Amino acid sequence: MNPRNVARATLRRSRSRAAAWRVALERRLVPPDGDRALRRRLAAEGASLHPVAPRRAWEAWVNRALGTQAEAAAAVAEVTACGLPPHQDTPKNWDLLVALGLILDRTKPADPILEMGAPSYTRLLPWLALYGYRELQGIDLVWKAPSRTGPIRFQPMDLTRTTFPDRSFAAIACLSVVEHGVDIAAYLREAARLLRPGGLLVTSTDFWCEPIDTADLSAYGGPVRIFTAADIAGWIPVAESVGLDLVRPLDLACDERVVTWERLGLRYTFVNVVLERRG
Repeated sequence: MNPRNVARATLRRSRSRAAAWRVALERRLVPPDGDRALRRRLAAEGASLHPVAPRRAWEAWVNRALGTQAEAAAAVAEVTACGLPPHQDTPKNWDLLVALGLILDRTKPADPILEMGAPSYTRLLPWLALYGYRELQGIDLVWKAPSRTGPIRFQPMDLTRTTFPDRSFAAIACLSVVEHGVDIAAYLREAARLLRPGGLLVTSTDFWCEPIDTADLSAYGGPVRIFTAADIAGWIPVAESVGLDLVRPLDLACDERVVTWERLGLRYTFVNVVLERRG
């Protein structure tokens, strides 16, 4: 045999063995059935491997602001009663519960779900994994390379310019992200592109009815902004122009300053805005 052909055949076999070794290693580190390691970690945090669906108190919180400390405490109690490990920051369980309730109510476990601005400590995607969701994606610029945790795929990606195909997702959540310098019009336009007809976009953000000065403050690599009622109302014509409609009218009343950002000396609350892709 020609020595050159022998060398090529040897190289092909070597590459084939290397590829097989990589596949075997990935199967060992990330089992093909998906989430055993994730479920073990969540169980160690107190999660039930068979959580129950949340009661429907979250419905009253859709498209409105977090009103009181009592509401935040009720969200923690409901998350715990479901058998889920709560978020360490008490008020965050409020918007997480709204997102979880909507996704469980309006989608199926086989449906693809995206969390925009998903850090490694995300709660929503692991919760959904416990409910049997298998097509879970999380994107954020903090990721240096793609990674996998059970059925969750994390990727480095700008939420205003993703590489996913049109109509890829049944629901998108973006929780406590857009206040950090995100172009709202670009965000809404990209979310509309990615959602299937009837798909949901669940957004939560820092909020107070009147302006709070954050001009010199930054966090997570961008300026800090606390949206006002006028700001949130201004999202709606933009959303409608790209095919996103409110699932119910907004209630932008303010009550208690439930959220405290001690490092920046800020007190405010959260608001969630839920939009549906026009079909």
